[in-house]
Amino acid sequence: MVVGVVKVSLHIPETRSLKGKRQVVKKLIQRMNGRFKNLAISEVADQDLWQKAVIGISAVGPDSRLVNSLLDKVIDYIEEFDELEVIQAEIDIINM
Repeated sequence: MVVGVVKVSLHIPETRSLKGKRQVVKKLIQRMNGRFKNLAISEVADQDLWQKAVIGISAVGPDSRLVNSLLDKVIDYIEEFDELEVIQAEIDIINM
């Protein structure tokens, strides 16, 4: 069993409130859940900052290449999202 985790730091330049930020983050998470099945996604840090968000994403699979490839596609998908910029993305693969 292989567990892949990615931590994505985001900048959301157009938001002017926490409510606006939550709307953008919620929209991103809903779209990722629709596009990629079997992912766990959550905002994990900087909940009190208007223009910054940190999202944690995890996936489980039988092969490290498969899990790593999936998480690379997730990062690419996030980078194409118009309302935000990816500041940093860190992938960690754990073999159990």
